[in-house]
Amino acid sequence: MIDAATAAAQWRVATVMAIRDETATVKTISFDVPDWPGHLGGQHVDLRLTAEDGYVAQRSYSIASGAGPGTLIELTVDAIPDGEVSGFLHEELRIGDQIEIRGPIGGYFAWSAAHDYGLLLIAGGSGIVPLMSMLRSRASVGATKPARLLYSSRSVEQIIYLSELGLLAVQSDNFTLSHTLTRAVPTGWSGERGRIDREMLTRRLFLPAGSPDVYVCGPTTFVEAIAEQLVVMGHTESHIRTERFGPTGETRL
Repeated sequence: MIDAATAAAQWRVATVMAIRDETATVKTISFDVPDWPGHLGGQHVDLRLTAEDGYVAQRSYSIASGAGPGTLIELTVDAIPDGEVSGFLHEELRIGDQIEIRGPIGGYFAWSAAHDYGLLLIAGGSGIVPLMSMLRSRASVGATKPARLLYSSRSVEQIIYLSELGLLAVQSDNFTLSHTLTRAVPTGWSGERGRIDREMLTRRLFLPAGSPDVYVCGPTTFVEAIAEQLVVMGHTESHIRTERFGPTGETRL
């Protein structure tokens, strides 16, 4: 019998089943992955492209879909300027195409219903993707502990999963959603404005009481600044889990 680590290390041929636009620069791609071993919210996969001349390009992407049985997984991909792999996925990939996927990978930045102590989620830009996987996983199992999301975007047009997040907030009594916009703020905007700081975290009740698990994902400087503020606020360092974008936005650190 193959153990979980061995199964995750295997490359599998995944078939594109659907492609949908999330924003003008972000797409979600659904893959059918034979013998997919299952994943936790927050885990990621390696994706490998091989050209006819043998050239290989490989990147890591967060899984967007929630945990659960089945062979379908979703990746939400931001089109990075001059991004070799993201450019191909956005411009060349078609339904029925096949690529190689390996995973799931990562146990540190992952959420399981078996260890639900309440969630505080903080995202910057496409850092929402693994957190969305956690929220979808949480909703599918009917988690009862409270969860909060504070999501920083440049503009309303760049908010990924805008409608679905709003629906989750309306449908759930124990999920609280807050947005902040750092650039273009439309007339009548009722959310936060500007970069996330200690005052905003306090105002939105991202407090250490009860020792909730805190997940922060986004660009490196964003993550580092917020993690520092969380510690100052009294959050236990061992309960703060962070994930950062690499230099191109296509890799994970």
